[in-house]
Amino acid sequence: MIPELGHFALIIAFAISIVQSIVPLIGAAKNDSALISMARPAALTQFLFVGLAYAALTQAFIVHDFSVLYVSRHSNLVQPLMYRISGVWGSHEGSLLLWTLILSLWTVAVAIYSKNLPEILMARVLAVMAMISTGFLAFMLFTSNPFERIFPAPLDGSELNPLLQDPGLILHPPMLYMGYVGFSVAFAFAVAALLGGKLDATWARWSRPWTTVAWSFLTFGIALGSWWAYNELGWGGWWFWDPVENASFMPWLVGTALIHSLASTEKRGVFKSWTVLLAILAFSLSLLGTFIVRSGVLVSVHAFATDPARGVFILAFLVVVIGGSLGLYAWRSATVVSYGRFTWFSRETALLLNNIIFLTAATAVFVGTMYPLVVDAFGIGKISVGRPYFDTMFSFVAIPLLILLGVGPAVRWKGDNVARIAKVSISFFIVSLVVGLLLPFLIEEKLNIATGLGFAGALWVTLTTLKELFERIVKKLKLSLSYIGMVVAHLGIAVFVVGVTVTMTYSEEKDLRMVPGSSYNISGYEFRFQGVRKVNGPNYIADEAVIEVWRDGEKSGDLLPQKRIYSGKSNPMTDASIDKTLFRDLYAALGEELEGGAWSMRVYYKPMIRWIWLGTLFMTFGGLLAVSDKRYRQKAKQKSARPLVSSGEAAGNA
Repeated sequence: MIPELGHFALIIAFAISIVQSIVPLIGAAKNDSALISMARPAALTQFLFVGLAYAALTQAFIVHDFSVLYVSRHSNLVQPLMYRISGVWGSHEGSLLLWTLILSLWTVAVAIYSKNLPEILMARVLAVMAMISTGFLAFMLFTSNPFERIFPAPLDGSELNPLLQDPGLILHPPMLYMGYVGFSVAFAFAVAALLGGKLDATWARWSRPWTTVAWSFLTFGIALGSWWAYNELGWGGWWFWDPVENASFMPWLVGTALIHSLASTEKRGVFKSWTVLLAILAFSLSLLGTFIVRSGVLVSVHAFATDPARGVFILAFLVVVIGGSLGLYAWRSATVVSYGRFTWFSRETALLLNNIIFLTAATAVFVGTMYPLVVDAFGIGKISVGRPYFDTMFSFVAIPLLILLGVGPAVRWKGDNVARIAKVSISFFIVSLVVGLLLPFLIEEKLNIATGLGFAGALWVTLTTLKELFERIVKKLKLSLSYIGMVVAHLGIAVFVVGVTVTMTYSEEKDLRMVPGSSYNISGYEFRFQGVRKVNGPNYIADEAVIEVWRDGEKSGDLLPQKRIYSGKSNPMTDASIDKTLFRDLYAALGEELEGGAWSMRVYYKPMIRWIWLGTLFMTFGGLLAVSDKRYRQKAKQKSARPLVSSGEAAGNA
């Protein structure tokens, strides 16, 4: 009965989303306050019914209701409770329901926390978000019903994909979706502004905090996915340029550009058309990521939906949303005028260069990800674009980005004196370059230019960022949370660069054949293999290796990698074991049993790999700090709104 209630709740939510998509827009066109006022209650009601549907599916997982097909495929009687709850979003239908729930949550948040927004603009924003929700609800109801029944119901179900039974995967999809879907707010504001014929500083001010929150969630979600892959897959890496990883990285790159472009539009009224285009692209790439995962166009550790009908539906939805918004942009953008003026050496120019670099990076990832899929789709053949391409592309964009990161925040709006910036920056640049290039030589007594440039870039960003902070403190200038958030996020990039540089340069790995009593030395650590024992888990049995780790004659710990077989599964799964500190990881993954009681083993030494995720935490925290600035909790000042078109024409197109 409860699953039917959940299905019925989805149908009601679908009907409400249609009403929310149409009625407020009619009200805005006719300036009818009664119709406009329906937007907020419709958003709240839709959220309640989608939440009810989600609760119904969660309840079915908790009580082992195997008469629900989705539950029977992704849960069983011995599955731990936390993985039954996370199993709700463990596959296609449930993850779409989670996406829709988060979209309705963002919609109701905008409805509640943007009460000072002009009612007509609010009606348009909520209507655009409802249109997106309508598409996803239709997708679920017509192609991906999570409440489909199966009769007779099996006595037990299948296991949730063992790869997904990890604490990191409990948080990773919700955080990632909060970022993905969060960009729909900036998208909705952009489309609403285009519909209304106004793009001004007020629009940018309202969009900026929502965009920053979404970016923070996406940053954290990507970091969690990287951390999960490192811990769970047994490959010892933190980023694999998997197409689905790239699908989340592309909107992050464009979203980063959008945050900086919104700052220019809000403060100086420049880059108006460009900022709107970035808002459209950021969410469009989020939808593209959904298409890549859900359509079955590729095979990866993330792809678990291969129904062609679903792919066609998503593709059609992409064409409508992206094509429609870009068409509206093409129609309106030609009449946009940016009134701000600035010189070639100014904060505006620095932010524009920032945007160009991030868009270049996003384009490189897009081409590397989509080109093999397009070639395959047209039957030309099968090709792959791997790590060398992506690493090379990002090595070219990283250096100018880091240089700009150090100079940009110090340059004044409108224009600045090159000599003023050069006076201090050149000395910092020389110190950073010399120290950075010397560090690899001091570490291993050989010159490594690429590694040295990585160290130099991180040091440059750190020195210039702290210099600006120190000057503000000395001059007793205001330290807003927005500024502090920027400082923390930029320092996070420096920490991230150090982690990547050290890990990529100084990591060691070795594939071994080990018998009980054998040992192997790597980077000063001795791995002593004691043997393999049987271990029973809550829903699996495992072979567990016991490896003692010694250094300088003293035991520093044990590594216990496992090879697990989950109930209902026949293929063994690798569960790596990691001895971790802030400055190094010792990593072991158990392979197959060999002849003579030997086992294959892979061991790694990963220096400073934790700094990669530490840097992303700094970035996330910096974004949240920036949003906490009190100016975002106050009514946005109604700055002089410069219409895209004449007032009479705008009224006619409202």
